Amino acid sequence: MERYPPIADHGLVGDLQTAALVSSQGVIDWFAAPRFDSPSVFAALLHHDGGGYFRLAPDHPEGTWKQLYYPDSAVVVTRFMSPDGVGEIVDHMPVLPGPTPTDRHQLVRIVRAVRGTVHFALECRPRFDYARATHDLDLTDGTATFRAPGTTAYLQGSIPLERDGQDVRGGITLSDGDQAAVVFTVCAQDGEAPPSPTTEQITEELWKNVDFWHEWVRTSNYHGRWMEMVHRSAITLKLLTYAPSGAPVAAATMGLPEQVGGERNWDYRYTWVRDGSLSVRALLDLGFVEEATRFTHWLGDRLRAREGPDDEPLQIMYRVDGDPHLTEEILEHFEGYRGSYPVRAGNAASDQLQLDIYGEALYALAEGRHVGEQAGYHGWKGLTRTLDWLADSWDRPDEGIWETRGGRKDFTYSRVMCWAAFDRGLKMAAEFSRPADTARWTRARDEILEQVMERGWNEKEQAMVQHYGGDVLDASLLLAPRVGFVSPRSPGWLNTLDAMERVLVSDSLVYRYDPQASPDGLRGSEGTFSLCTFLYVDALARAGRLPQARYTFEKMQTYANHVGLFAEEIGPSGEQLGNFPQAFTHLSLIMAATTLDEALDRAPR
Repeated sequence: MERYPPIADHGLVGDLQTAALVSSQGVIDWFAAPRFDSPSVFAALLHHDGGGYFRLAPDHPEGTWKQLYYPDSAVVVTRFMSPDGVGEIVDHMPVLPGPTPTDRHQLVRIVRAVRGTVHFALECRPRFDYARATHDLDLTDGTATFRAPGTTAYLQGSIPLERDGQDVRGGITLSDGDQAAVVFTVCAQDGEAPPSPTTEQITEELWKNVDFWHEWVRTSNYHGRWMEMVHRSAITLKLLTYAPSGAPVAAATMGLPEQVGGERNWDYRYTWVRDGSLSVRALLDLGFVEEATRFTHWLGDRLRAREGPDDEPLQIMYRVDGDPHLTEEILEHFEGYRGSYPVRAGNAASDQLQLDIYGEALYALAEGRHVGEQAGYHGWKGLTRTLDWLADSWDRPDEGIWETRGGRKDFTYSRVMCWAAFDRGLKMAAEFSRPADTARWTRARDEILEQVMERGWNEKEQAMVQHYGGDVLDASLLLAPRVGFVSPRSPGWLNTLDAMERVLVSDSLVYRYDPQASPDGLRGSEGTFSLCTFLYVDALARAGRLPQARYTFEKMQTYANHVGLFAEEIGPSGEQLGNFPQAFTHLSLIMAATTLDEALDRAPR
């Protein structure tokens, strides 16, 4: 078992309420339950010696590992090939029926010998509550019961188990065609032990899971040039969405570093208004109307609740159920991925002022207005209150899209998205004949545009810049043509694209900004942002630079991991960095693919 495998060396499985990572050597080294944002059960990826893991793999000193997804599904198949035999581990989490929250979640692991003879070894070492809680083991009649305060877990199946302190180990030798299986079930402390499943029942559940994903993917209306990558990204977004509320988390993990050994290690298991809002258009482009509609309802509920700090209508992020409390703490007993300390649980950025979120929120509500039920009079009044508040609040410094901790500034992107908020609000008021202070909104919209064009433009760089009075470029502005703030082929915007290519683009990969030129209050550096690379493709396609856009998009595909997943960043040696997999990266991949497809289809032959 590798001490710290590469971040990208994993597949993702999930049941639409939580998820787990499976390494390409058969180790589950990250799993939190009962929700994405719950304390961990397995966290060896953040603390190898005591974080907990579940290993099920061939016990052989040599061999070759391969990992893949069963096509168009969330079932991970890990293959091991050696001179003695070929074995497979099939991992999945049964999709939970309906949108009701539950505290009972299952990891299902099936092993089989494909050729020859393979001995599989098992180690199950849960560490509850971020490895802060102790547990007791009861091993009776082949069922291992792990009891910790507030949580009980069961390990059952057809692989013989033996006690190893308060953990278990086991093993089984399989010949050509044989298979065995185990099920790890996590539930509340007073939950009843599930009946011990048979291998036949486990196999039947596997194919039910495959059928679920095949039926879901079949509803996609995407038939473009990159179908496999787009559908894998769509499945990943679905896996990262909390079904009871319809809210997507930014990533399945916490604490994975943007720079190995550095301090940029955040908890991403929450719902950002920005990320979720931009996913609406991506989902609609693929035909996933239900998912897009459910998030717009969740977003509308947040606007009506008005839970932001200091009387702000929105907070930048929430827990998946809409809870606004995300207290940040440092897990001092975790050493961090390859020494990347501190490891943070919770996110203190939740109380930052980021004015751009109102633009993304209105963008989502405007894009989804034709597919969901109208919010009605009270829903509209909540939206008007938000824009009335923004009319008084847009012209002030904020922390910006990147959640910098170096003080507030007049970020250009924040102003651009405030413009988008008023623009979309005015269009909806006109289209649906709704009451609104349209004169006030129009004044604010026009003032923002004039201000950005005068103060957000740098003559020396001949480009729009990160903040007023500065000369730093920022890739977040690549969204400006998508929301209609600038024409994608106007001279000023093309000059901005050229400037970004000179300063932020490295072999087609895009940095979000230069932290040395614009200090963000944190030590260390970071890799290129995969989100920004896909936004660059989108902007290039809109600008008519199709050969460059397509080549950049194709090159970016080579940085995906072996099963088509992306983390947040690409490091200097092509390694993936940051929390994994990241929803924002995958939704921007879908945005880039659909924009580029349409542009290529329209291009003259």
